[in-house]
Amino acid sequence: MEEKNQFMKEAIRLAGENLISQKGGPFGAVIVKNGEIIGRGANTVVEGNDPTAHAEINAIREACTNLGSYQLDGCEIYTSCEPCPMCLGAIYWARPSKIYFAADRHDAEMAGFDDSLIYQEIKAPIADRQIPLEQLMKAEAAELFQKWNNLDKKVEY
Repeated sequence: MEEKNQFMKEAIRLAGENLISQKGGPFGAVIVKNGEIIGRGANTVVEGNDPTAHAEINAIREACTNLGSYQLDGCEIYTSCEPCPMCLGAIYWARPSKIYFAADRHDAEMAGFDDSLIYQEIKAPIADRQIPLEQLMKAEAAELFQKWNNLDKKVEY
């Protein structure tokens, strides 16, 4: 348990540094494999004008680069706050073994980081979403998936 707390302390420390640097919101994350931190990330949305630069995404990018892999098999993610829907999606794509989080989405909401709209939009039918979605050229794009299925040499993920 003590080792887990040390990793979470590092994620929280990274989040706390952002209070001073103001590179983004107060969020931090670390990725651990075999008891060693292989990726660190803090929120850098403001610094890079990048709405996807959340702590978990930045940590995933660093860890995957360090591993030379697009998956985090056998890894654990420690994050200072419950992952938002975007980060949760990225985490699932990366396939770590476990996620540990400290604060939850309600704590973040009280500080002005409210993801409830996104959770609602995901559940809503496409026609009822706040940002309109319009499908174009379905057949042409769907054909690429058929070609993908027929490839002999492809990296499945």
